[in-house]
Amino acid sequence: MAAPDGTLNCEDFSMFQDVLKVMRNIDDRIVHSLNTTVPTVSFSGRVDASQTCRQLYESLMEAHLSRDRAIKTCIAQTSEVVGQLREQRAKDGDNMTTVKLLRKEQTKLKLMRSELNVEEVVNDRSLKVRTSL
Repeated sequence: MAAPDGTLNCEDFSMFQDVLKVMRNIDDRIVHSLNTTVPTVSFSGRVDASQTCRQLYESLMEAHLSRDRAIKTCIAQTSEVVGQLREQRAKDGDNMTTVKLLRKEQTKLKLMRSELNVEEVVNDRSLKVRTSL
């Protein structure tokens, strides 16, 4: 799962996706968070709405940066593995184990890169919800 510093286990793509899903909870629940953060008229005098909204925004931005960093770290690690496997294939192109492993890692790399696009959509959606209120 995710380490405290926001890194992911990059070796298993399904675990990678599961951890990202957990890390995206703040974005998935943004409407609920805003509804509970912004006070109703009866509570407006007791709660500083601008402060609580600012804290929610900062938490959201921190989550976005953490996920972006984690995804890019996994992409870099997987790219390095792909590079090493390409070198091995160049030395011994007949080794089918190396060729299969290279294809597997290349596919994983493509999927991880696609997560950056998903991340952009998730981030944009959350920011649009925040600004629409």
